[in-house]
Amino acid sequence: MAQSQVNYDESKVPALHLPSLFISEKGEVIDSREKWEAIRKPEIFRLFQTEVYGQIPKDFDEVSFEVTKSSNHQFDLIANLEEVDIKIRRGENTHIMRLNVFLPKEMDEPAPIILLINHRQKAEDGSLAEEGYWPVAELIQKGFATASFHAETVAPDDIKRFSDGILTNLYPEQQDKKDGLKALGAWGWGAMRAMDYFEQHEAINAKKSVLVGHSRSGKSALWTSANDPRWAITYANESGCGGAALSKRKFGETVEIINNAFPHWFAENFKKYNDAEESLPLDQHMLPALIAPRAVYFASSKDDQWADPKGEYLSLQIGSQVFSRIYDRESPFKTSFEELKGTVHSKTLGYHIREGEHGLTWEDWSIFLEFVEQIW
Repeated sequence: MAQSQVNYDESKVPALHLPSLFISEKGEVIDSREKWEAIRKPEIFRLFQTEVYGQIPKDFDEVSFEVTKSSNHQFDLIANLEEVDIKIRRGENTHIMRLNVFLPKEMDEPAPIILLINHRQKAEDGSLAEEGYWPVAELIQKGFATASFHAETVAPDDIKRFSDGILTNLYPEQQDKKDGLKALGAWGWGAMRAMDYFEQHEAINAKKSVLVGHSRSGKSALWTSANDPRWAITYANESGCGGAALSKRKFGETVEIINNAFPHWFAENFKKYNDAEESLPLDQHMLPALIAPRAVYFASSKDDQWADPKGEYLSLQIGSQVFSRIYDRESPFKTSFEELKGTVHSKTLGYHIREGEHGLTWEDWSIFLEFVEQIW
């Protein structure tokens, strides 16, 4: 029934009225970095936290790492594997999450790190990396260290079980809040704990860090980076509604559809906007703006109309105004979506759309890595 109500007709998209990036809630014009960072940026962050994603708690008492180094794995000729149990204590309660880290065997200096937030089903054969989706060998050969953790290790991606992780073990008080922590935020919390590990690792250059998420994990990656400035580059691949795409377009997956299908992802307050996107006091163009001036990259696929490729492009195109007007960074988005040809890259912003269906593929990675390598 939901599928029959989905709009894929551009002529039926409502007229787009987006909240301004540069007018504060009190009507003040935001025309400087000082005003952006002191006034408008905190306002926008609060709106996303309260109305869309919920909180990501920052408080805990201790974090420690137990590392098992393995030489028997599928990439043992080129990489060392560290299986890391990250133990977090808050008061008398603890939680342990698992992080898998591959380090190049041959490197002359600390390696840049790429972290993938993984929501996919675990492989039946026990392998850690899925070809294409997490191309460990190719990343290692290009000189990157790379890591991944599974959503299950912090908050299961399940309507009934999502609280069977850090919500129950560490932050039970969040469960009764309308803007409390939910699954997307919990995965972001897990990425932050991974960064805690990277920062103290002598073989990893945490200043050259990349956070990657596909689909639902792309939504989480963007919100994570808005909360945690330690990520140098954030890549959201086909993240769609509640991620890269503009909600007010009501194209493909909508706020109502996503909240009904995945009520454990977003804050309870987000449900107020089911079939009422016009009343949202924000939209997704404001999310890359929160990450500025750090690098942001979006990607779409042509057959993935569910994720609204045009809405993803427009979101980054409009959000890039903060990069150009506030931080004097080039915005490369000079053309309309319909006129777009090939990839669009600057030093801090990038976008590509490829042929094919929804998925994170080696083609996506290879185009994105061209963007990364021009920065470093």
